[in-house]
Amino acid sequence: MIDAAIARRGLALVFTTLLLDIIGFGIIMPVLPAYLEELSGVGVSQAAIEGGWLFFAYAAMQFLFAPLIGNLSDRFGRRPILLASVFTFAIDNLICAIAWSYPMLFIGRVLAGISGASYSTASALIADVSTDENRARNFGLIGIAFGVGFIIGPVLGGLLGEFGPRVPFYFAAGLAFCNFLVGCFLLPETLAQQHRRRFDWRRANPLGALRQMRNYPGIGWIGLVFFLMTLGHMMYPAVWAFVGAYRYGWDQTAIGLSLGAYGLGSAVVMGLVLPRIIPRLGEWRTVVIGLAFTVAGAFGFAFASQGWMVYVVIAATCLESLADPPLRSLAAAKVPPSAQGELQGAMTSVFSITSIITPLLYTNVFAWFTAPDAPVVFAGAPYVLGGVFLALALGVFVAKVKRSAKDEPPSVAQEA
Repeated sequence: MIDAAIARRGLALVFTTLLLDIIGFGIIMPVLPAYLEELSGVGVSQAAIEGGWLFFAYAAMQFLFAPLIGNLSDRFGRRPILLASVFTFAIDNLICAIAWSYPMLFIGRVLAGISGASYSTASALIADVSTDENRARNFGLIGIAFGVGFIIGPVLGGLLGEFGPRVPFYFAAGLAFCNFLVGCFLLPETLAQQHRRRFDWRRANPLGALRQMRNYPGIGWIGLVFFLMTLGHMMYPAVWAFVGAYRYGWDQTAIGLSLGAYGLGSAVVMGLVLPRIIPRLGEWRTVVIGLAFTVAGAFGFAFASQGWMVYVVIAATCLESLADPPLRSLAAAKVPPSAQGELQGAMTSVFSITSIITPLLYTNVFAWFTAPDAPVVFAGAPYVLGGVFLALALGVFVAKVKRSAKDEPPSVAQEA
């Protein structure tokens, strides 16, 4: 068992790392439509498609590199891999800031995808320092980091974007470099030598990592739920800014504020609701509640015809944030410490498969339903499609992921 003080410091540093990374990612979202129009001289519908290719490149690199990075962290430890990834994130944002053409911006997002694969290592570090009792709560830190990051990042991006669409990229590069310096001095190593294993190229690729997960009973169905959940949920980064600009006439600041409100709801749920609901309902039931609200949120956004309705949907369905942490905890409980990096790399690859598909899928659906010659003009169409995938995730989880005594709340488990 890792020392409690090191565990607390590791959790604090990985939270800080994720938070600053997400701020750096969210800070560019409000300015992306304007930046693409500036670089390419196209309208918002075509800019959405170009933005889709940027997300495609980012996700493709995560898919290819996440298993490699996860396996490297199982061999060499979490600290050096995280530090290298954060430093790369600083470089790629600097490239995006000085880009003089769309291809150069594309190269920057490729590097961002490689560095973004560090989420698998961060998740493995959380698993290293967690027990069965606090694993789901600790994984909730990822959700809190995402929530707070999407409060600060988009709002800050919208404000900085008033000085030009390149300014947020410069700021993101500076944040990442500060993050790297803090990690150099304070980030501890959490993977003990006895839990490290030999690096194997056959397992350090997306297909090899996914095949390896078949050796752990129950992981397959959890992986399918995770795939469907992210397939639906990734509609938000793909089209949120474009839907806001087209449907409600939002500028960069308004887009940033809406994303900040979304992040605030997530952070409140992760920080205040998740730690209280897991002990009472158990991980399995908490996932069901989270997925149900996720489905409701998707269809709510689809039919929110006015800007103020978006905020109503955010407030009414923010419990959707409950789904991810206990789902990750259920998966992490099924593999040994020496394979946590590999597991998280495989899950990141699953996430990346959806991230490869969804930018092109959702942006093209948006472009189709908002084009001047569209047979039916409906900017909420991408959210309807996402809602269908999320409903399938809920159905598969309820039907196929079995509850165990550990998944039940204490009173129920004791009676069993």
